[in-house]
Amino acid sequence: MTEETEEKARVNFPFPYAPYPIQEQFMAKLYQVLEMGKIGIFESPTGTGKSLSLICGALSWLRDFEEKKKLEETQLLASKIGGKDAEDELKKNNTKPLASQPTTNEPDWIMQFVQEKKEQEMIHRLKEEQIKRKKRETYLEQIRHNVKLKYVSKRKRMEEKEAEHLLQLSKDSLSTSAEPDSLELSDVSEEDLILTEYESDEEQKIGNRLTGVDSDEDDDDLQEEHVAKIYYCSRTHSQLAQFIHEVQKSPFSKETRLVSLGSRQNLCVNEEVRCLGAIQLINDRCMEMQKNKCEKKNTGAETAEVKKRRVSRTVCPFHSYESLQLLRDEVLVEVKDIEQLVSLGKEMKACPYYGSRYAIPAAQLVVLPYQMLLHEATRRASGIQLKDQVVIIDEAHNLIDTIASIYSTQVTGSQLCRAHSQLLQYMERYRKRLKAKNLMYIKQILFLLERFVAVLGGSVNQNPNAQSIPEGGVQLKSINDFLFQCQVDNINLFKVQRYCEKSCISKKLLGFVERYGVFKTRKDAPKLSGLQNFLQTLNKRAENEGALQSSPGEGEDDHPKMASPLMHIESFLAALTNANQDGRVILSRQGTLALSSLKFLLLNPAVHFATVLKECRAVIIAGGTMQPVSGELGTVFG
Repeated sequence: MTEETEEKARVNFPFPYAPYPIQEQFMAKLYQVLEMGKIGIFESPTGTGKSLSLICGALSWLRDFEEKKKLEETQLLASKIGGKDAEDELKKNNTKPLASQPTTNEPDWIMQFVQEKKEQEMIHRLKEEQIKRKKRETYLEQIRHNVKLKYVSKRKRMEEKEAEHLLQLSKDSLSTSAEPDSLELSDVSEEDLILTEYESDEEQKIGNRLTGVDSDEDDDDLQEEHVAKIYYCSRTHSQLAQFIHEVQKSPFSKETRLVSLGSRQNLCVNEEVRCLGAIQLINDRCMEMQKNKCEKKNTGAETAEVKKRRVSRTVCPFHSYESLQLLRDEVLVEVKDIEQLVSLGKEMKACPYYGSRYAIPAAQLVVLPYQMLLHEATRRASGIQLKDQVVIIDEAHNLIDTIASIYSTQVTGSQLCRAHSQLLQYMERYRKRLKAKNLMYIKQILFLLERFVAVLGGSVNQNPNAQSIPEGGVQLKSINDFLFQCQVDNINLFKVQRYCEKSCISKKLLGFVERYGVFKTRKDAPKLSGLQNFLQTLNKRAENEGALQSSPGEGEDDHPKMASPLMHIESFLAALTNANQDGRVILSRQGTLALSSLKFLLLNPAVHFATVLKECRAVIIAGGTMQPVSGELGTVFG
């Protein structure tokens, strides 16, 4: 063990200047932890060059790890090994022998056949990995040295796209199809708002078993391979920008493929979306544009008559496949911070938010905020895979509080009433077109919302601003006690959460609200049925330019609100699936129902951080002063 430690300490760490002894010790220990695949807590006071030490130490290990992996693969493929020689060769390379299987009563020739088959599969996989890696390296090298070629190909593709667009316009202008009536227009334009038929996990497993289809394997085949990489996260965007500037000054700046991730608020280059200001409104608008883009793709096989029936809606001009691929390549060939990424996106007419995500699989160093890495749903949506990767959490003195705040969520009475009103009107409008399973889950969600409002002392059928709460105060309850008080303990929240996630009901409801608006209450407005009411809805939408009409909860405050709060309420439902001892629910009754709220507090951050520790190869926790937190981190790592 001591020999290994001394060997790692003698690793040559490239540094922009002669490192101080404390920096050399830091990098040596960091290298050792990464090589052994352990968890390390590093404390480095301000002014000791912690960022450069992290960069040079971690990237030195990554460089050696990749070279070692290439060497092992080359040796394994060069030597035509088999049988016992394969096992000996694998042992030399510190690789788990393929023949290590539980003792069975099978004949020797069968065991030998199984072993040889596994060896052939492994060699075939290694060859494929080598081919992919060489192609990727060659392609990126060509991009670095052929800048003009990139822009020539881009200009050619843009010209072809423009020609196709003009040709399509001429075809549409020559079309003499009759104008459809409003009912046909309604049926076609609303098709994207209808929930598709939903199958639960059990039904999907039965169906896959009958058809012989493995959905998990299909998903894995479609995903791009992720190379070995380091995920670096910190608290603020300014700290991330400072870290990237340190990478640019380091000896690894030219050879490292770095990707910087951020929120839409920081990376969006569409001025029509950026001017909305609030992050919730920006997210809503962006998702609506992506939905419109998907609709446009799906109408490719339709006739010209059906296309003309569709309502024209805005799509984002920065979200095209060609431009995103070009932006991804630009991101990978040179280290860029968020400001440089945004400028490049504007220049190339490509979205930096999605372009940076496309670059994750091939990147060696991914820089991202705390929330994106520590929140499982965000991590999954961003395409981040932690399996056998390295995670470095900088400025980690508030790590526990950060995890607790990420998974703690609060919903107000106004949001609950508004979501109930919108979802109820959605169900009433499309009741005859929804499948029975969808109606069942929608009714369950409506019942949950109704009971949540009732436990606050209000009613979903009245304006929450006008409903006074006679008995104010704050109550703290366990999850089970809260569910019993709401009388929803007989509902499987795990299935409801799964349904919300797979059916995308919140996005469907968002499209419904954005297109038609909502009404105050069921009593104040007529039902959405009949040609006259439909035309009135379209007229109001045109006059108000898509602005929402008042609904229960409007006028609560001057802060910008989500068009549909169901997305926010989904996070509260997910929080209620935590174990009873891991969280508490706070019932806050404050004067009116609109000001009252339900808040979930996470008490055990270790539950959610355990998934990160389980998947990663190694985790590094670094900060300026880690002493007050080191004891608490024991509970998280335990």
